[in-house]
Amino acid sequence: MQEQEIQTSNYCLNNICKEKTTLVHSGEDYFLRARNIILNAQSVIHIQMYIFENDATGQEIINALQEAAIRNVKIYVLLDGYGSYPFPRLIMKELKQLGINIRFFSPFFSSNNFYIGRRLHHKIITADGTIALIGGINISDKYRGTSTEHPWLDYAIEVENGETVMQLEQLCQNIYFKHKRTHRINLQPISYLDKKTTVTVLQNDWLKRNNEIAIAYVKSIQKAQKEVVIVGCYFLPGRKFSKVLKKTAKSGVKIKLILSGISDIPLMQRAIYHLYSSLLQNNIELYEWNKSILHGKVALVDNKWATIGSFNLNHLSSYGSIETNVAIESTKFAKTLASDLNAVISQCERITLETIKRKSSLFATIANWLSYHFVRTTLIIITYIPYNRFMNKYKEEN
Repeated sequence: MQEQEIQTSNYCLNNICKEKTTLVHSGEDYFLRARNIILNAQSVIHIQMYIFENDATGQEIINALQEAAIRNVKIYVLLDGYGSYPFPRLIMKELKQLGINIRFFSPFFSSNNFYIGRRLHHKIITADGTIALIGGINISDKYRGTSTEHPWLDYAIEVENGETVMQLEQLCQNIYFKHKRTHRINLQPISYLDKKTTVTVLQNDWLKRNNEIAIAYVKSIQKAQKEVVIVGCYFLPGRKFSKVLKKTAKSGVKIKLILSGISDIPLMQRAIYHLYSSLLQNNIELYEWNKSILHGKVALVDNKWATIGSFNLNHLSSYGSIETNVAIESTKFAKTLASDLNAVISQCERITLETIKRKSSLFATIANWLSYHFVRTTLIIITYIPYNRFMNKYKEEN
């Protein structure tokens, strides 16, 4: 298999770009853009997905990929071996026969036996080094919604014409072709021509000593002066992040957490409930989204710095998964995102200490405590296993 060469971008000079960055919502907004990117591609497509389901939405994307393959577009699809385990092997074989390069990352049943381990949590689509979609949205009907059901609440960023797209494409290429750390690209912040906007690609792959997203979250919150808004599905942060969040709130910065009132993982939901009282007692505002499952991973600080991507604020994303976010410093983009998040908050249920007292019981309190400690312990164990295997392999190679 030959590598697809990445050409130098014509849009940047000394990291000053003419990029266009657009906030994208789950539902038709995202999937129309995804399909158009594939259908309009001329030379190369990279898709890296945690979940790619063989439902109506998945079939539309597959059909678009088949059309692109017929036009001789080079296509590289990397699916997580656990998240996309149900993806039909027959369809994968048919796609390969069309010349589409498709494989699993860390197959669920690997050559080393049963393996959960390190996961590829990306949700990235790039084409021709000129356009990319990156966020938290998987390829599935759940994220698209129906005439009677809201899509899972989630976000992505569409980036056009710039070095950020080239960086994302190079990143996908490195992972697809299993480049070693020596091939890792140096991702530099990219500034717009107006010098008022900076876009940065952030990576989190703790096993390879990358924890840029986690660091960016902490530093941005520590620097906050007015307000922090976080959309957090599976919100189960570690002690360090919790301490930073509470300290910032006590300093007078308004902190708002938009969490899921409906969860696809009930045990995780109970574990998160265990944190509610502590968060509220530290002047942190809580809002629950109940119209659909919340799956977004978004932060907005002081209406000028934002990040959107695949990274969840929990142990698994911090230490067990490969994650990529985009950070944007732009008052214009932040204004758009702030307006959207305020609209979401207006449709949420505000959670207070009185709310908790009214809804809680002794059984619920005990169940939440047990769930929290069980989930935390489980996440630590399943992230330790790949770390241990990785270090053993690293020692053998060196």
